[in-house]
Amino acid sequence: MKAFYGDLKLGILGGGQLGRMLIQQAINYNVTVKVLDPDREAPCRKLCDEFTVGSLQDFDTVYKFGKTVDLITIEIEKVNVDALEKLEREGVTVYPQPRVIRLIQDKGLQKQFFKENDIPTAEFQSITNVADLKHAHIKFPYIQKLRRDGYDGKGVYKVIDETYLDKAFTHPSIIEEWIDFEKEIAVIVARNDDGEIKAFPMVEMEFNPEANLVEFLISPSTLPFELHQQAEEIAKDIAGKLKIVGLLAVEMFLDKHGRILVNELAPRPHNSGHQTIEGNVVSQFEQHLRAIFNQPLGDTDCLNNAVMINLLGEAGHEGPAVYQGIEKALKREGVYIHLYGKALTKPFRKMGHITVVDADRAKAIEKARYVQDILKVVS
Repeated sequence: MKAFYGDLKLGILGGGQLGRMLIQQAINYNVTVKVLDPDREAPCRKLCDEFTVGSLQDFDTVYKFGKTVDLITIEIEKVNVDALEKLEREGVTVYPQPRVIRLIQDKGLQKQFFKENDIPTAEFQSITNVADLKHAHIKFPYIQKLRRDGYDGKGVYKVIDETYLDKAFTHPSIIEEWIDFEKEIAVIVARNDDGEIKAFPMVEMEFNPEANLVEFLISPSTLPFELHQQAEEIAKDIAGKLKIVGLLAVEMFLDKHGRILVNELAPRPHNSGHQTIEGNVVSQFEQHLRAIFNQPLGDTDCLNNAVMINLLGEAGHEGPAVYQGIEKALKREGVYIHLYGKALTKPFRKMGHITVVDADRAKAIEKARYVQDILKVVS
């Protein structure tokens, strides 16, 4: 491969905020970055060296784009894997590997991988059609998830009893037992082609009950050290068994009985790692680049207590984005604002994030709650 810091052309499939923050780090390494995205107003459009408008799911579009770069990575899993496999056969480096993307695109295959590799996860059953639900061996209540294309709470349906079956998904899905969890936690792990693996410290997450996506994240977790070790070892074990090259976000539940159960995987930078930009020695974005460039992985230690807040579009507002409360937020020490460059807001759209750092954990949380209350995205 060409030198990662000079003449290498990196292609990113997806031009959203994850790609934007990846580019911000790639600039430090003097890497040429090309981006493919269907939205001509995508957040990456002004930061990359070359921006191409096109479908991420069209074989010819992805293949043609891939022939112009040396290495391809992703910021979203919903991409044409057939094209990536052909590019890989023809000598283009693709990280994460197409086989990993294909597995993670399908929640059924993902859960089967957990089962075959003794990775702790909730009991599940594959569902082909609604008729299968009437003979399910998973007891009510349970969660139904579409096997493909679900994200940020979409494609997820809670089935409480038989009366809910009328609105159940009709496409191939899985159902899994309802977990009465204590905490939602996550570990981001990286692996390079030499097999070096490093995990970021475990974080705790709070979800927006209406949008069902991460709204508030605290790093590092204050759960017992043994749970930290267990969660990080699970994440490392998954990365090793997948032999993934790049970043892997492992979302988990801590249930009421103290068990850690893996929920889902994401083979890319992830919302649960945004706080690493200010809160850790190395950020998740730099770590992903180090991994796919097969460089030594960075120090994942926390520098401080860090709280990340997703800046979501306000309910009832749709149109040109107006940010309220930025000046007030920035008056508080340790507040860092990241806006994603999206011109239009709509309810619960991810418009940016804020990280609050403080040596005192309680103060960090207090400041984060204050910022969450005053900083709004309206139209």
